[in-house]
Order: sequence, then structure tokens, then C-alpha cells
Amino acid sequence: MKKIAFILILVLSCIATKAQTIDERIGAAINSSANFGLYDIYYNAQKDSIDPFLEVFSRCLIGNRFNRPDISIPAFDELLKKQSDRLDLNLLLQSSVMYSMDLSRVGKNEEAYNLMSAVLSSAYQMVDSVSLSPYADMMDRYKALTKYSPYSISISGEKGIAPFDTIRAGKPDSKQYLMQITEAAINGHPANITFDTGAGVNVITDSLANAYGLELLDANVAATGVASSAGRYAVAKELKLGNITVKDMPFYVIDIRSHHEEADRYINVFELIVGSELMLQLKDVTLDFSAKEIQVPLITSAPSNVRPNMSFSSDMNLLTAAETNQQPMLIKLDSGDSSYGRLNKAFFEANKDYLTSQCQSDTVNQAGVGGVWSVLCYKLQDAILTIGGNTVKLPSIQVQTEQQENHYMDDNNLGLMSMMLFRKVRFNLVDMVFSTEL
Repeated sequence: MKKIAFILILVLSCIATKAQTIDERIGAAINSSANFGLYDIYYNAQKDSIDPFLEVFSRCLIGNRFNRPDISIPAFDELLKKQSDRLDLNLLLQSSVMYSMDLSRVGKNEEAYNLMSAVLSSAYQMVDSVSLSPYADMMDRYKALTKYSPYSISISGEKGIAPFDTIRAGKPDSKQYLMQITEAAINGHPANITFDTGAGVNVITDSLANAYGLELLDANVAATGVASSAGRYAVAKELKLGNITVKDMPFYVIDIRSHHEEADRYINVFELIVGSELMLQLKDVTLDFSAKEIQVPLITSAPSNVRPNMSFSSDMNLLTAAETNQQPMLIKLDSGDSSYGRLNKAFFEANKDYLTSQCQSDTVNQAGVGGVWSVLCYKLQDAILTIGGNTVKLPSIQVQTEQQENHYMDDNNLGLMSMMLFRKVRFNLVDMVFSTEL
């Protein structure tokens, strides 16, 4: 979103004085990716007091970040038809990415393909094809999906139930855990599937894609962790999770290795992952740790227009508002983090004196796609976490002192061990509300 921010600053300098205050507030929220701030400012403002471009662009972002394609799709259409003179190439590309993403979310992959195709046709006249290759790959994925009906979901029962186990992650003596669905199959083949709320896409390795008979599509993908890994796009004709059946399930087929000898001894639990993209289509997902079940209602209700406390980041990570030791923050909900989680450099800087004098330091290796990143951390013990309407004490959580250049480790992160301190956690992706039960 940094390219968007630069452009909007230029736009704001041309806005009439009578609307300066509200427009400055909206522009600042957009520029800083403050999704909740934008939501509150926009819905508490007189709409005719907002600059027309910022008014429609606010609706675009609110719909995209809070999973309201019914809001964002007509807003993006209006943006391109009535405000196109306010869009330079960078902002046009970023808007088209979000617009096509929302079209695809509601199954309109052909419209998403046509949109990206039209935008790229114009862009190729101004920018070299190498720079536009990520957008071209996205266009190819939408085109490939037009032959399928992605995420056709059925439930055989009064509600969807996918049993899971918590399995050890990492070294044999590790006290860290991940969620593995115990009754799962792909194209009729039993499968061990890790449920990772922090994964923006579904991932499978090449060997398993072949073994389970996935259909490779004529489209490339790239996954980013510590570094990037290129791969192919594929579809599983049928995925079963307990009594939930998903037809035409898209996957990224990638090399998940970190290329670090010790770290790669333990990567088998990440060879097959389903994440927030599937959760988005299931609409309402409860992780019941007491029953060890992922639960999904048979019928989900319409949006209630309550204020959300959860949003998507630009990287499709689920973020929610929380407090740690009474300090407000946004935190990524990441069951693929097998620890209690981590707090970022901003938290470290705000609490530096206490952390450096009272907490134990350690160099922590963070493994991810393409590499391992080492960072000095401090172990904060007995931190008080308030999230989703309840408060718990975390036995410990790592606080990192640095931030990785590609922002992979920039988020505050709530790991599975922290989620397991609650009896249930619920991801209501209709209203974008995260809640907890003790």
C-alpha cells in the first residue's frame, strides 16, 4: 500500500479548503493502513463533506479489508468510471488488484480476468513486462479458475465439524504445537492437513500435489516468507474436512523449504496447509479447543453491520485489535505459529527499559519459505492479553528487537499456544468479528 499512500498525499494537496479537516483524517488513515480508523472516520462523517475521490476510495478499501464485496465491488466500479482521472498507473494497478480480488471472492473469476486483462493492456504501453509480471500472473490465475467453480461447499449434517489434533512442532522435546485435521482427504486420498489461520493461501508441495492428483493450471504463483518461492497454481477437485466437502479447491504448489539444514528437518507439518482463503469461504469458523473441532454453521446469517474488530491486511492476513499489558495493538491471528507468538519492534521500543533490564534475551531463528531469519528477542513473561472480549495471562511471549526488511516479521503475532488458552475462538468473517470464550 505504500505506492497508494504516496499518490494520496499528492491528491490531498489539491483538495478544497472547506473539506480539509475530514479529508486529511481520511487520507492519514489510508496512508497508514489504519483500517479501523478509516472505518470509524468514514461512517461518522457527513458524506457530502468528503472529497468525492476519497469518499468512493474509502468505500473501496472498507469493502476490501472488511470482507464486504457488496460494498467494494460497486465502489470500485464507480471509482474506475467516475474518478479515473485521479488514478495514476500505480494507483490504478493497486485498485485493480483489490477489485479483481473481491470479484473472485464472490465467484466472478471471468470478470476479474477481464478487468486485469484490460488494465494490463494499457499498462504495457507505459511499463516493461517484467515489472508487470506479478499482475500478469494474477490475471492468469483468474483465467484458469473460469473453468471451475472454486469453493463449492457442502455440509452433511446440522453443522460442519472437522476434528483436529494438536501435534508437536519442531524438535522432539519442543513444547510447541500445530493444528492437524484428523479426518481429511484430497481427491479420495487420506491427507494430513495443517490448519493455519495465518496462511493467506492454501499450500501444497509438488510431491503431494502429484500424489493426490491435483490438476496443474496454466498459471504461476509466488509465495513470500523470509524470501520468495515461485511455483504453480493447481486445483483439487475435492477436499474433505470431517463432514465438510469443498469442490474445486485452489492451491499454491511451491517449495516450502527454508534451505536451512536443521529447520528443514521439521517442515513436513507444513507440506499441506489450508488457511484464511478457505476460512473466508466457510464464512464463520470456530476453533473449539475443548472438543478439538473446527465448527462451521450450516447456514450463515447476513451481515449485521456491527462494528468489526477484525480486518484483512494488504497481505491477506487476519488482524484484530488487542491489548498486551494494557497497550493497544493490532495482532495477526496465526495458528501456524506454534508458539505463544511474538510482539514486534514497536512494542520493544515502547518498553525497552523494562525488557532489557528485567527479561531474558535470546537469539531466535524464524524459519519460513526461502530462508531463516535470526533476531535478538526478549522473553516477556506473564503478559496480560486482552482479545476478543476476554483476558488471559500468557506464560511467555517473544519480543523482537528488529524488523525484517520485507516486513515478514513486522506484525505482532498471536500463536496457537495463546489461542489454546481459550476454550473457543471464533472467526466471524461475515461481520469480521473475532471473539473468544474461556
